[in-house]
Amino acid sequence: MPFLELHGYGWFILQGAKLTIYVGLCAMVLAFALGLVGVLCKFSGSSVIRFLVDCYTTVIRGIPELVLILLVYYGTPTLIQDVSALFGHHIYISLDPFVAGVVTIGFIYGAFSTEVFRGAYLAVPRGQIEAAQACGMSSMLTFRRIILPQMMRFALPGLGNVWMVLIKATALISVIQLPELMRNADIAARATREPFTFFFVASLIYLGITIVSIIIQQWAEKRASRGIIKQ
Repeated sequence: MPFLELHGYGWFILQGAKLTIYVGLCAMVLAFALGLVGVLCKFSGSSVIRFLVDCYTTVIRGIPELVLILLVYYGTPTLIQDVSALFGHHIYISLDPFVAGVVTIGFIYGAFSTEVFRGAYLAVPRGQIEAAQACGMSSMLTFRRIILPQMMRFALPGLGNVWMVLIKATALISVIQLPELMRNADIAARATREPFTFFFVASLIYLGITIVSIIIQQWAEKRASRGIIKQ
């Protein structure tokens, strides 16, 4: 169909959409891992570790994503080069846009995931944890067998919301020249002078990703709630 060809930029837009999904999935895996580590640190016996994690979640959630992306991609290499120059070493550092985007977004939403897991951890009945300890289970065994399976069920709605926001935040990495959906849509819009058409198509693709994500999330929540008696 001529409309779907978009003046020859149809496949170009789809390639950007594929990269957007790939960036989102990689960043979500990183955010998930950081969230699990973060919640363990949140309930650590060390006050120093708890303080550091509290600083991480507070600071990262309080700074706009765009500022952090620019800080990591443009600011970090410059800072390293300037510090190296002070010691007489002249080096040039250039970050890969994909790596910088994934790491930055994953790091940002790792803070949000930490808070989601914290709430899920607190929702696990204390009696079950005490029973596991009374049976002689170690702290890690209790976490793996008792806490984690139930915590995941409670965390699914929150993690779903984190994913929804994260996938939209990938649009911000267009500023570091990564050819994801928004970057490609902007290139096509400038080339054809039809910004409404291409940005509208991009918005429909984001909406489509969101709808599919909601369907998958609802399926996952129903599956995780099997055998659970609702009060």
